[in-house]
Amino acid sequence: MKIIKKIIKTATICMILVFLLRGVSLSGDLDVFKGLSGHLQIAGGTAHIKCEKAAIKRIMKAYRAIRITIGGGGSGVGIKQVCEGLIDIGNTGRAPTPDEVKRCNLKVYKFAVDGIGVIVNPERKIEGITTNQLIGIFSGSITNWKDLGGPNVSINVYTRDSESGTRKVFWKKGLKKAQIIEKAYFVRSNAAMKTAVANDPYGIGYISLGVADNSVKLLAIDGVYPSRENVKSGKYRIARGLYMNTRGEPGPLAKAFITYMLSPEGQKLVEKFGFLPVR
Repeated sequence: MKIIKKIIKTATICMILVFLLRGVSLSGDLDVFKGLSGHLQIAGGTAHIKCEKAAIKRIMKAYRAIRITIGGGGSGVGIKQVCEGLIDIGNTGRAPTPDEVKRCNLKVYKFAVDGIGVIVNPERKIEGITTNQLIGIFSGSITNWKDLGGPNVSINVYTRDSESGTRKVFWKKGLKKAQIIEKAYFVRSNAAMKTAVANDPYGIGYISLGVADNSVKLLAIDGVYPSRENVKSGKYRIARGLYMNTRGEPGPLAKAFITYMLSPEGQKLVEKFGFLPVR
């Protein structure tokens, strides 16, 4: 009996030590916020939101004097508002152009890599398409699901507005800069795209892999499925970096947030939400 009690006591002590060491490790990454207070404002690219919200929740729980707000609007909004000094960090799902960097004196911080997947409603039996078929659908030369082995029903094309970083990367790398048909339905965010296609059995669109879930079906392109592994290896080429941008050198809170997102804990959040870490 004494031996059993000793074993239990030893195991309990080990578990407590593991918990304490884990806590020290996590608090270490959050230490960049020590002594800071105030309000940090972030907006722009919508692919970033879920991951950064999780980070914000941890930060504000640990440091009650810090308030962080985040909004969407797309990459164009992120650039415009940070350039005008309306926000502290402008999120973009594309690299800022050289003109934007020069005009706004931007400091650019890449914190994740994301794939952009083509999505359809789960009711569709199709599993993949070719690049030529993809271009045909979004440019308007393929308009019926029967041309893809489906029912005799029109294809509903969904796209993002011209300021979207997701759209710009998809247009360049997925559509090879082919013009998107004017009658396509516009949605304002990655989340809105997911909802639209999930509720339209004849819809097709494109989305950040970090936002995609079982409510939509991802399609292989030229036989390559848009998985994190294929993005990492370079086999799946419709991919981009996710960036945080500041006007000039970041202020103390913005600098701490960027440092945290690039820390081991921040990069674990990047992986948790379906992206590839940069460190």
